[in-house]
This record gives sequence, structure tokens and C-alpha cells, in this order.
Amino acid sequence: MTAGSIPEDEVFSPDRPSPARMYDYFLHGTDNFPVDREAADRVIERLGVTLTRSVVWENRHFLGRVVRHLAAEHGIRQFIDVGAGLPSVDNTHQAAHSVAPEARVLYVDNDPVVAAHAERLLKGAGDRARALTADLRRPESILESPVTRDLIDLSQPVALLFVAVFHFVKPEEDPRGLMARYRDGLAPGSFAALTHLCTDDSPDDERRLMTETYKNSPAPMVYRTGEEIGSLMDGFELLEPGLVPPGLWRPEPGREESTRRFLSAVGRVS
Repeated sequence: MTAGSIPEDEVFSPDRPSPARMYDYFLHGTDNFPVDREAADRVIERLGVTLTRSVVWENRHFLGRVVRHLAAEHGIRQFIDVGAGLPSVDNTHQAAHSVAPEARVLYVDNDPVVAAHAERLLKGAGDRARALTADLRRPESILESPVTRDLIDLSQPVALLFVAVFHFVKPEEDPRGLMARYRDGLAPGSFAALTHLCTDDSPDDERRLMTETYKNSPAPMVYRTGEEIGSLMDGFELLEPGLVPPGLWRPEPGREESTRRFLSAVGRVS
């Protein structure tokens, strides 16, 4: 498996912190390097372990709820998890298969370490789940990949999942245009789910810390306002409750979370 046209220095380096491997460390994973742990520990030291991991888990729980909801209530049987990160608990295919065992799931990340670990994780999923090394900034590398086309029928509804990943797209990379290209490649009845770091309720010193921590990674971090995040979903019909913190998007009884560092939305292609 290759990264196609992705520059090698944007994909993998054991000497630069990787967002995917830092995320793994935040979730108590072991698939990370010293440089990832050092960068992640700087975040934990400043923000505290409780806040840091609550933000990460809030996004993780959102992912599972969205997948189960779209499978159960909207009949979605195809999922593409873009910027999937390293395998953790309640993975996308596990959430989907808990509702629809026949559902097909494609994991996408630009870090080949992710694909290598996903290949092991997916052995028990048969031909219903695969991994692809590609970059969300190049929609065609995902939507037109032979790996995608072999697993996903884009003439039928599909759910695109962008959980905690679009804030790694820089302004000059045209995030709104990228989302529009994805939207235009989906069949009617498809969905996109998004979570994104938001400036609105994030303290200034916290944003500076996060921006500084990730500036030397292959994907620097960019905060956006609620209005800017909402504009990424232009052209989608938002499901209720609209643009809200991930923990407030259809929370399970007794499990409402809201750190308010992120905003989330799920939208349908009409």
C-alpha cells in the first residue's frame, strides 16, 4: 500500500510528532514514539489529563453514536472514516457491525503506520473493512482509489466521517472547497459527519499551546470560529440538533458530555 501522490515528509517521520500517534497516546494506546509522547505530555501538563482525555473521548463517543444512528435510522451501509487514526475502542466497523453486520467500512489516514495496524485489526472483519493510505486534502486520492472502488459503491449512499481531522487543513488549502469536492462526489442520501476545534469557547493560552505543539507535525493545527466550521457544511442538510459540541449531539441517556472545545455536525446530501 502506498501513499500515492502524498509527499513523503508529510506522511511519516519518527522524529516529528504525528497527530494520529498522539491521539493514540491520549487514548492510552501503545502505538506511538517518544516524540509523540513528549508532544502529548506537553498538552497534558498544561491542560490536565482529565480535560485532555475528556476531549478525546468525547470525539470518540460521538463517532460511535453517529455511525450507529446512521446505520439504524437511515440505512447507511457504507462508511469512509477519513483521518481515522490508530485503532482504539469502539472502532467504526465495530459500531457499524453492531447494527448492520453487512456494513462496509474504509479507514483512511495519511500515516502508513495507521494502515499497518488497521490491517491487523481488520482480519476478523473479512471483506467488509479495509484500510487506505491517502490524504483528506486530496479527495480524488480517496474517492477514486481502486481500494475505495473495490469496497464502496459511490453510486449508493455513504457516510463520510471527518472526526477531529479538518482542523489540520490550513486556510490556504481551501477547507470549504475540499468539503465541497467530497460532497459533490456523494450520491443523494449520503451523509458527512464533522468535528472541529473551535475558538469560541477555547481560552487563548490553550489555543496557543495546541498550535505550538502541533506546528512541527506533518499537519499543523488550525482553530476556526463556529461560523467558519458551520460553513464547511454548506450544501448539506444538517440533522438535529445542528452545530453543537460533540457531546451534545444526540447523547445517550446519562452520558451527556460537553467540553465545548469542539463543534460537530452531521449533514445529508439531498
